[in-house]
Amino acid sequence: MTRPGESTLALIESVLDTGAEHLVLLMRHSAREFATGKHDLLNPLTDEGRELARDMGARLPKSLLVRGYASPAERCVETAELILRGHADAGGKVTRHRAAEALGVFYILDQMKMFKAMQEAGGQVPLLERWFRGQVAEDIMIPPFMAARFVAGFAAAKLAERQSAPQLDVLVSHDMTLYTVKHQLLRQTAADHGDVNFLDGVVIYEVDGSRYIRSHHGDAVRLVLE
Repeated sequence: MTRPGESTLALIESVLDTGAEHLVLLMRHSAREFATGKHDLLNPLTDEGRELARDMGARLPKSLLVRGYASPAERCVETAELILRGHADAGGKVTRHRAAEALGVFYILDQMKMFKAMQEAGGQVPLLERWFRGQVAEDIMIPPFMAARFVAGFAAAKLAERQSAPQLDVLVSHDMTLYTVKHQLLRQTAADHGDVNFLDGVVIYEVDGSRYIRSHHGDAVRLVLE
């Protein structure tokens, strides 16, 4: 199995090779605990997860100015913090990181009903497949296309806030967010491309006045949010 973060680092390098000067990376947090009896969003990173996040930051191209945003969940905030710290400790330039509700699980309207629906579906991915087919009630989760467009719109807005060139904005969120964005905007399914692993991501960027979104699974797709 590929070490977490490897495919994302390769994706960043590949997008930089297109001539893009500002990349926005929407990614899943690093390796986390799965403690029973604790609310899922309160499960923190493992020691391995902390090491993986620091290592990923240390291996980013040192020409990049990096800033971070994260879901308010502790494991996401810590992932962003450690990526920036790793980059800075290895000689890279960073600004700061902060939490953003747009990267949280805002699309889940009723956590208890969602967990019940997940149990009935047989797991997270089967639940998401039902959601993508319009088979989850809208008092449980908002329509998936709305969720994907909102997150992608938040990411795309960062392209207008360039402070340096080249620049990388790291946006740390959850696997459900990545599954949704990949399915709705890239038409990439878990059945065809596998699970969203720790530190997996997609990159949103602009070349010659056009915005694109790309994962490590295939070619870039024009990102149209209007």
